[in-house]
Amino acid sequence: MTSVRWLRLLPLVILALTWWACAPAEARENNNDDCQEGQLDTSKVNAKISFRQHHKNFIQVSSEMKIEIPAPKWEMANQLTFSEESAGYQKAMHCLLRGPDNNLRFTEWRQKNPVAVADGDKVAVTYNSIAWIRDRRSYMLGPWKIARSREKGDKWIVFLQPSTLKNAHWKVEAELDDLEFEHYGQTASADNTKVTWADQRPAQLCSKHEHRCLALDLPWKRSIVLSWDQSLWKPAGIATWWMFASGVLALTALRARRMYTSPAFRRTETRWRLSDFGAGRALAGPVLQWALLSGAVALTLLQLNRQKTVGLPWHIICIAAGLTLILVARPWHARADEPGCFAGHRRRQARAVIGFASAMAAIGMLVILGHRLFGLPWSLAMPVAPLSGRVGYVLIGVATVWLWLAAMTAWAWRFAREGGLVPIGWTRVWNEAPVLCVAAVSTLLLVIVGGFFWCLLWAAGNQWERVTWLIELNSSAKHDEYVNKYLLNFSFYDLTWIFTYSWLLTGVALLALLHSHFVTQRALASRKMENIPLGPEKSGLLIIAVLFSLTVGMRGAKFASNNAQYGVWLVLNIISLFAIIAAGRRWSVLSRMGYLFRMHKPGVDRMGELMEKAHQYRNLNHQLQLLDQGRLSGVTCDQLEGELRELRQWLVSRCLAKNPPNQISILDVALAWGPEVHWWFNARRAALLAFCFGIPASFGLLYLESTDLYDGLQLTLEPTAIPNLIAGFIAYQLAWGGVGFTLGALWRQLPGRRSATRAWSVTLAYAMPALLLGLLTRYADSNVSVLLLYSVLTLFILTLTGLWMDTTTLKEERQYWPSRFALLLSIHRLRGLSGQIAWLLAQIAAVAAILKTLIKP
Repeated sequence: MTSVRWLRLLPLVILALTWWACAPAEARENNNDDCQEGQLDTSKVNAKISFRQHHKNFIQVSSEMKIEIPAPKWEMANQLTFSEESAGYQKAMHCLLRGPDNNLRFTEWRQKNPVAVADGDKVAVTYNSIAWIRDRRSYMLGPWKIARSREKGDKWIVFLQPSTLKNAHWKVEAELDDLEFEHYGQTASADNTKVTWADQRPAQLCSKHEHRCLALDLPWKRSIVLSWDQSLWKPAGIATWWMFASGVLALTALRARRMYTSPAFRRTETRWRLSDFGAGRALAGPVLQWALLSGAVALTLLQLNRQKTVGLPWHIICIAAGLTLILVARPWHARADEPGCFAGHRRRQARAVIGFASAMAAIGMLVILGHRLFGLPWSLAMPVAPLSGRVGYVLIGVATVWLWLAAMTAWAWRFAREGGLVPIGWTRVWNEAPVLCVAAVSTLLLVIVGGFFWCLLWAAGNQWERVTWLIELNSSAKHDEYVNKYLLNFSFYDLTWIFTYSWLLTGVALLALLHSHFVTQRALASRKMENIPLGPEKSGLLIIAVLFSLTVGMRGAKFASNNAQYGVWLVLNIISLFAIIAAGRRWSVLSRMGYLFRMHKPGVDRMGELMEKAHQYRNLNHQLQLLDQGRLSGVTCDQLEGELRELRQWLVSRCLAKNPPNQISILDVALAWGPEVHWWFNARRAALLAFCFGIPASFGLLYLESTDLYDGLQLTLEPTAIPNLIAGFIAYQLAWGGVGFTLGALWRQLPGRRSATRAWSVTLAYAMPALLLGLLTRYADSNVSVLLLYSVLTLFILTLTGLWMDTTTLKEERQYWPSRFALLLSIHRLRGLSGQIAWLLAQIAAVAAILKTLIKP
């Protein structure tokens, strides 16, 4: 009879199980009847909200919540001390902190999960969260809600809205950090920066109207930042930067073309039959094309980004633009000095490039035209796409990003090849096996795109875990919708990031133009048997100034945190460098020696003679020191001084009619000339030295950026965070290489007798605009310490580069000294060694002091 009764209950059991299985996931997850929230009424809660506004770009809000739970009163209290991965911990923490609230928290950030500690018959839970007020939406963190008030103008209202523990005893505190505020309800104490509410229940705290606690009035400096993204100033600032950059690049290309097409240059070319000028004349055209194209593409992307939707127009325009950029780049284009027999190579190269690019564009267009095959609508956008639709999103995203990476590569190859920057071996392989080269580069680009895609999925997973913490919605439709959005926006994230770093391509174009200028200048001097110029001419100086501004200046402008200033920053850096060059024309060592003083003519090596005289000068001075100390015999002071006068007379005779200043010695002249014959090789050597010296500085700056709370959290949550980290390191290294290149190219034209003075001159060209930016940043109550650190590091790297250039200049004397450091000591013993050491130590102390203020325990 008992078994019969159980059989009667079986249909009811089946019906219950069926209802549970068919119920929505959210309904099962939101069932909090077993939380026993009523047992938490005897708990005590200390809630604190803190605002930080000084020396920050955005207001930081921190919530600290400490809950003290009597363990015997709540059945789930002991589960709080379980492992964070255990179901018991997550269930208990959900009941304690969220309860019936299952809303996604996009604005709440946590450095770590809550910590529970058992203390006798009590369990203490510490729950900390952070938010940044970056726009005008509402913010939820911990038990707090922050929203803009429509009733009170531009003020922000702070609410206490806990989803649990509503009958517990609360003590609430708010730190306002000099923000203007109004507080509501009965408070225990209040002063200019802090408010504390009495120990009561949430319904009795603050204001009875929605538990309103505070009304904040943000300073105008912060309100402007908040309205920046929604205003027209942001796109206008970005457009201004691209207009300035494209305009400067176009100006350099036009000046280069004008030089090659001038009547005087034509007559010189006809007279000497110079074939070295064809490449430089031909390179100005594609550089001008890129200047116009980059500006147009930037404005187009800016307009598409303002729509904030990724649909059919975005994909069609981006695929067409990527393919067009590749075809216009024409990486198979023949150089002007190549013979006609290479026409067959050019045709094979063109077929290979066009074939691979067209195939990738066809894959993207297949998804657009055959959208039904992938289960997608004509617009391609749908809340939750099927598996085939997600495959379509991946294909169109990979094809689009690949096309743009290939376009950047094609332009860089053409600039470098026509500018003479590519090794001969690479050009030979490109001519002999173009299909293999294109296949290898295409595979490499696919690997890079795959890395971008992995970063996207990794960041999407981390973001989902963050916003759904304790909610358990991973199996719901919301998760599919969330992933679907990331897949659809794949090309949006990465194309914007790729074009942000397209200034590197501009740098390659400028460097190619400068190398062509150097080749032309050297060829002219060789044909005319003229003296080697001290440095680049006017068009070359403009290119160097733009390179300096793009590499060094733009890295510094990054710390301004406002891209509206980038265009102005670019121009100011160019102007300041020209001011330093103008000062060098009057105060540099070689300029003060007179125009007729030159160290080298084509076919006549006078540099060795100068270095020999410099060695005699150093020897004689060293002997004079030993004689004064009584450590030298067999020679008199008059004899040594007579030989020094003969060396001086030799120097005067080289200047012809103009006597050099008395304070300039032969050693000064030798070190001012530099280690190489031509300024280009000086620049290349200094760039390599600065690049190597800057590696620790790049790692240090990247580490410093990661210590910032917001940037550190973004590393695992932003789709382009890891690529941005790698690109940031490369950009820093190019900045050090660029500033070293500028120092080497202008080595003979910079003011000052010592290398440290030349280093300071180049740093000053960067520091003058940085000072204006620092004053503006300080006025906006932002942190200028990182900008100051970057400036000091630039000076330190240039100082080391200059000292190393000195030892390389006198490299023939290495045989007399056991090490390069010993040679350096011997060189600067006559030039204020103690001052040089003190100067380096002062820079190291400045870097340490700034780091101490930035890295807080």
